Amino acid sequence: MTNANEALERLKAGNERFVANVRDMSALASQSRREDLIEEQNPFAIILGCSDSRVPAEIVFDQGLGDLFVIRVAGNIVAPSLLGSVEFSALRHGARLVVVLGHTLCGAIQATVSELKQPSANRSPNLTSIVNRIQPSVQTLVEAGIVDELKLVSLATRANIRASVSHLTHGSQVLEELVANDGLRIVGAEYSLETGKVEFFHEGDGEHHHAGIEH
Repeated sequence: MTNANEALERLKAGNERFVANVRDMSALASQSRREDLIEEQNPFAIILGCSDSRVPAEIVFDQGLGDLFVIRVAGNIVAPSLLGSVEFSALRHGARLVVVLGHTLCGAIQATVSELKQPSANRSPNLTSIVNRIQPSVQTLVEAGIVDELKLVSLATRANIRASVSHLTHGSQVLEELVANDGLRIVGAEYSLETGKVEFFHEGDGEHHHAGIEH
């Protein structure tokens, strides 16, 4: 089993390769392992990411088949089935790192900002369920007086990532026990569409640092 710190370093190194436009040969060769993965899988990390087509976790972290257990949903929100998926992999596969991966210029965040400014009359209830989970992060910033839309989206994206981390950390007895007793770490991160870099948030303070750079 890969521990959380080792898994985090592996993700950071993979993202550095992605930014540098190089690939790890083992990731490229992972297709040859398909037969080995038929009976079992042992992903070293769980990624709860946004469904945005520009942010595929396996690519931005330069990983191959069987390396990551990836859950994707618009706005990287935490709903019951998504929480259950994280629990499933943490218990079944023994992954000890969970990363909530948001990204810059997130359409789900932008849609939530627009909804607060001008509510839609005929929005699908399914889309509304996503917007409603993001809305508290945006609403808090609006109430704090943030009016510039680009700044609002940027700050709301990070707030929404932190909210999802908090929901995973405190919304599941299974995950709480794994954090307390079995070395599970749950961290937030933001992918930059502009640079390709992933910035991991420091646990507990809501700040972040460049992948691969230790403070």
